[in-house]
Amino acid sequence: MSDNHDYLRTGEASSFRLSADVLMLMLRGAGYAAVACLALLFGMLALYWIGTMLPEESRDTEDPTPFSYELRLEADQIA
Repeated sequence: MSDNHDYLRTGEASSFRLSADVLMLMLRGAGYAAVACLALLFGMLALYWIGTMLPEESRDTEDPTPFSYELRLEADQIA
């Protein structure tokens, strides 16, 4: 088995190996971050698009979970 761990293929003899390794790793990380941000953006756009397909009346209906809000008791209801 080979002990060659030159994953970025910058070569052993070059003098700028450390700089090239750091640059390539930073660019790879930036690429992963861009993919993650684009996936999040496309997900949000898909939810928005689905929301625009809903009928207008669906936005005017009451809450389907009536106990999801905080209940407040008046002072005369406590006794």
